[in-house]
Amino acid sequence: MAVSSETPDSRFAYVVLVARRARQLMAGGRPLIENPRNHKYTRVAEEELLKGMLEFELPESADGSAEDGKQRKS
Repeated sequence: MAVSSETPDSRFAYVVLVARRARQLMAGGRPLIENPRNHKYTRVAEEELLKGMLEFELPESADGSAEDGKQRKS
């Protein structure tokens, strides 16, 4: 699996990452940003992702490249 801290290309992956991080914050996790612009959990998580503070893994496809979540027509 490829570890990345950049914003994912897939909108679905973006939403999943923000939602997972927001759940961590709701459960008592500390924000990685010292002074977030907004105090809502989803906005803090989104700001962390956009600033490259979150690391995540993208699953690899059968050919060894990282999946971006987009379906391709054959």
